[in-house]
Amino acid sequence: MKRCFWVDENSEIYVKYHDEEWGVPKYNDKELFELLVLESFQAGLSWLIVLRKREAFRKAFDNFNIDKIINYDENKINELLNNPDIIRSKNKILSTINNAKIFKQIQKEYGSFSKYIWGFTDNKIIKRRTKDLLVSTPLSDKISKDLKKRGMKYVGTVIIYSYLQAIGIVNDHDLECFKA
Repeated sequence: MKRCFWVDENSEIYVKYHDEEWGVPKYNDKELFELLVLESFQAGLSWLIVLRKREAFRKAFDNFNIDKIINYDENKINELLNNPDIIRSKNKILSTINNAKIFKQIQKEYGSFSKYIWGFTDNKIIKRRTKDLLVSTPLSDKISKDLKKRGMKYVGTVIIYSYLQAIGIVNDHDLECFKA
């Protein structure tokens, strides 16, 4: 089976992520929030590092329970900063708490974050059919700008484009990939 060029065939976790998860449309707010958090922690690092730490992130961040995260206090922040199993960036931890609050505001405004994010494409999947490698698009620019205007952090256009690929709004599998 031919996979996307970025998949390390020797990494079981990467192959599984590509084959079963990446680019599969997601509509569940809990999944959407988890991936938004993980994408923000990936900034400046490789996605493989984040994937390897994913279960530790789930445990450390209360299984990405927004209602718990928005109430994290200094003790919890220090606990996270001292957790060697996750990426220990104070700015990224603080942005997760901040972003959880804004995510919740978006849920209230739109009924769900899913309705908000999928509304940018009228609930359609963008299937790219080119060999061009992109790191951002006018769509990711627009969503990034809106999220930043709302006060979110670590949601630049490159992170958002990667997020759109991860949650299946953009199907960006290589033309030769069996998932294309």
